[in-house]
Amino acid sequence: MLRTFVAVAETGQFQAAADELGVSQQAVSKRVAALERHIEVTLLVRTSRGSRLSLDGQVFLPHAKKVLATIEQAEQAVRPGSRPLRVDVLNRRISPAQAVYRFYRSHPETDLDAVTLSQENAAQAAQAVLEGTVDASFRALPADQIPAGISTERLLDAPLELLVGPGHPLAGVPWVSPADLAGHRIWIPGIRPGTEWSAFYRALSEAFGLSIDALGPNFGDEALMDALADSASLATLVGSGDRYLWPQNHDLRRIPLHDPTPVYPHVLLFRDGDRHPVLTALRDHLRTTGPRTPHDMWTPDWVER
Repeated sequence: MLRTFVAVAETGQFQAAADELGVSQQAVSKRVAALERHIEVTLLVRTSRGSRLSLDGQVFLPHAKKVLATIEQAEQAVRPGSRPLRVDVLNRRISPAQAVYRFYRSHPETDLDAVTLSQENAAQAAQAVLEGTVDASFRALPADQIPAGISTERLLDAPLELLVGPGHPLAGVPWVSPADLAGHRIWIPGIRPGTEWSAFYRALSEAFGLSIDALGPNFGDEALMDALADSASLATLVGSGDRYLWPQNHDLRRIPLHDPTPVYPHVLLFRDGDRHPVLTALRDHLRTTGPRTPHDMWTPDWVER
């Protein structure tokens, strides 16, 4: 109704306002009349030459224009592409963060925010996407746990690697099979019950008879690297695209896993029908640049395909 009133006030003609708005003259008259009934004043006075503003209309017009301008600003703020794409990468060292960073490097004009919902599990992250806290999240989520309104695309399979110190019995091998890790202690601090990564490593342990634990306090990645360097028996698992740094004298070894290759499946979650152009560009980028899926891939049965 406000937009119709402003159109009539500026054109001075009900028919001209109708033409501008793409409606009938009758519709314009009804909208103006409804507005006048709502605020209980006469805003427009009809004349032989069209219409003119009443005294109340003259006072009301600048306020109506301000309201319309505010509405326009609000609409503009949420139009696709008008704000940064907000992506949850879970952890800044792992594959999703590195992939989003490479995307940004190849599209430096892109407007995006990378955040880490590190305390939320997959179901909570999906809810954050649904509520609009973030636009997208990389998670491993069973198909039966995907809420209505969420779309998924499996775009980033991360093959696992064994990370050991120079004194470990497997330090010199070019690759190792998961079954060969039976009997070796694999320490992954930070595994929390109820998270998707806890479910993933539990399935991996059961499938290949591995000893994977998170015992002891988690003092961070640097402390984990120190422990590996000093141990002849300790090992951990990392994704092939994860980025970890350690002092040169640690001499840690990253050893690929094959026969089969365990893959951690990072699935991109986003709202149904999301038309943000940066989301579209990111998905296209990941489809063409993501790692190839190994021919001997292993993932848990519950993983979203």
